[in-house]
Amino acid sequence: MGRIKAPAGANTKKTIVGRGASSKGRTCGRGHDGQNSRSGGGVRVGFEGGQMPLYRRIARRGFSNHPFKKEYQPISLDAVSEVFEDGEIVNVESLQDRKLLKGHDTLPKVLANGELTKKVVFENLKISAAAIKKIETAGGQVR
Repeated sequence: MGRIKAPAGANTKKTIVGRGASSKGRTCGRGHDGQNSRSGGGVRVGFEGGQMPLYRRIARRGFSNHPFKKEYQPISLDAVSEVFEDGEIVNVESLQDRKLLKGHDTLPKVLANGELTKKVVFENLKISAAAIKKIETAGGQVR
């Protein structure tokens, strides 16, 4: 009583193929002949049987800024109020030390979410205009 049991047919034994006629049979579920029936057979991703593949048929034009794109991690003023004390300096290193900024390559941007209750100094950070107003009304500085 009180034991959980899997329904019938839920747990099946893994089929091991290619071990003779006793396991799955002669062709082991690979069909009779062809490239995919052989060991090491098959085609690469995007192969279209010798036809010019789609990635080569379509023209590659223009410029993509993707390799140079900078992504910013948002940081709210609420989080800064919780973690920092009056007079402390908020920069990339201090945000990483206090686990507000994850990763070494991520860039922070301070947003005006919540209220700032401490007088802190922000250095070398990207800050929204609304957040700058809230920082200055709380008595903090932006350098």
